[in-house]
Amino acid sequence: MLIEYNIYCDESCHLENDGQKIMALGAVWCPKGRKDEIFKRLRELKAKHNLKHSFELKWNKVSRTKQGFYEDVVDYFFDNEDLHFRVLIVPDKSLLDHPSHGQTHDDFYYKMYFDLLKVIFDPKHGYNIFLDIKDTQSQRKVEKLKEVLRNTHYDYSKSIVRGIQQVRSHEVELIQLADFLTGALSYVHRGLTTNHTKIALIGRIKKRSGYSLLHSTLIKEDKVNVFIWISRVLLRNGK
Repeated sequence: MLIEYNIYCDESCHLENDGQKIMALGAVWCPKGRKDEIFKRLRELKAKHNLKHSFELKWNKVSRTKQGFYEDVVDYFFDNEDLHFRVLIVPDKSLLDHPSHGQTHDDFYYKMYFDLLKVIFDPKHGYNIFLDIKDTQSQRKVEKLKEVLRNTHYDYSKSIVRGIQQVRSHEVELIQLADFLTGALSYVHRGLTTNHTKIALIGRIKKRSGYSLLHSTLIKEDKVNVFIWISRVLLRNGK
């Protein structure tokens, strides 16, 4: 039976010259029919911890005083069988050679989005994809990503990739959850250890997932799926 899913995406350290070594793209997905209940529950968790409805559930908002809230969010994610997360990590952007591949960093960014999303798709189901709005020029690239995803999956009837649209993260709790989980994986892969609250939350994610988060999981893992991207060129060169 056809199930329609919503996929909510965000990223960390994705800019070419942001001073960060890694790049992380993440996606949270759930059945479309369950999203309203999930949104409602995440808002209830905010209220439980005396946070305003407008408070954004984001990695850069993590603090000692909000640790209990974020612990509840982690547990809710793992306890809800309708929620899934996949992250793609590019370990070292300095090793990328875009000119040799006839591409810009923006081109590479959207190729990585394709690699992030392609294993989520099941041709028997349909998917709506939501991206956080970045700038006024990104709609053209979003349309290109939609075209590439459809063509690669022979989705000429547009039944698999139903649509891709940009949304404002402060209005969409599941974009915020994608930000939180992607930010956590980015923190791990940057080797950061200074924020004790973030380290505690990462420890909780590791314990609940059963993974170190440092290595790729099996491709069929659909709760916390980690993919460490390695260029074929680097593999050929033995790096």
